[in-house]
Amino acid sequence: MRYKTHKYFIAGRINLIQRSKIRELFERARKMENVISLGIGEPDFDTPENIKEAAKRALDEGWTHYTPNAGISEFREAIAEYYRHTYGMDVPMENVIVTAGAYEATYLSFETLLENGDEVIIPDPAFVCYVEDAKMAEAKSVRLPLREDNHFQPDPDELLDLITKRTRMIVINYPNNPTGATLDEEIAKAVADIAQDYNIYILSDEPYEHFIYGDAKHYPMLKYAPDNTILANSFSKTFAMTGWRLGFTIAPEQIIKDMIKLHAYVIGNVASFVQIAGIEALRSEESWKAVRRMKDIYNERRKIVLDYIQKMPYISALEPKGAFYVFANIKETGMKSEEFAEWLLNKAGVVVIPGTAFGKHGEGYIRISYATTKEKLIEALERIKKALEEL
Repeated sequence: MRYKTHKYFIAGRINLIQRSKIRELFERARKMENVISLGIGEPDFDTPENIKEAAKRALDEGWTHYTPNAGISEFREAIAEYYRHTYGMDVPMENVIVTAGAYEATYLSFETLLENGDEVIIPDPAFVCYVEDAKMAEAKSVRLPLREDNHFQPDPDELLDLITKRTRMIVINYPNNPTGATLDEEIAKAVADIAQDYNIYILSDEPYEHFIYGDAKHYPMLKYAPDNTILANSFSKTFAMTGWRLGFTIAPEQIIKDMIKLHAYVIGNVASFVQIAGIEALRSEESWKAVRRMKDIYNERRKIVLDYIQKMPYISALEPKGAFYVFANIKETGMKSEEFAEWLLNKAGVVVIPGTAFGKHGEGYIRISYATTKEKLIEALERIKKALEEL
């Protein structure tokens, strides 16, 4: 079947959305030979066997039908139970909605809480979906710079200066993508105090909470501003379940009720057998053993990247304490971030993400993902080192 040349009319809001530069680079690299990608942020590990087996059993047991829109009650209770046991927080099941990954969790938050003319403060650099979600909600993005000399943490004074009478939400994402930074407790408390004083929502996106290194700790924003915080989380990174599309949101019960209204028409419910696998993931010691093993391997790779960068000319990096990224400073090369990423792909066959993919304050940086095998990682780093030495 061949379509005639035709003028299709597309909703204007779709034209506001920019395609992810991360995906563009990833797809371009796939068409090239002998390319190693340090670009996309996806665990290279397989989902733990016990979780996969739980999904298979669920299918055999008939978990092939609709579930309540908010999710299976036992799964919502398992999520609440996890926060009680891990962080000592009392989270009622009614405050939890099961989502199709953290992507849907953030989308629901923006669409439920923001409208035309509202302002949302988004860090810069920051993961790409927040600005696009704001566009869909017809809200204005106000960017809060994250600076290397401040360990890529928000400055509470700068945050205060950005607040206006139209500010409705602050986005927080720690451990951070793209910088790998973690959030100090005093900063978390300061952001919580600001949100409570000005009656502003905090959207806290926390999918990397278990990948922290050294003396770093994770502080869920829900702990400090429970009435203001919408916590988005995912099983994708923690349990290497990216393809399963499983996540959740915790928020005050009334907000969850309103999110359910939209969620019901967006996807209805997350696949039933996937939710059953989520219960296994949270409650089985076997799952958590796998998480600890992944963390140890990520930490080893993190050290390899930092050791290599110390030996390279024109490039430096602040030690990241979380996630699986290094946000490397390439200003001494004299190249812009996108120019450097293009040069490195052509010169060395290595994909890295330009910092400007995450905002204008990412200029002068590249994101290196070490969520790849040790062998490929070392080969890529050798190529980068050689290319820089010949620059």
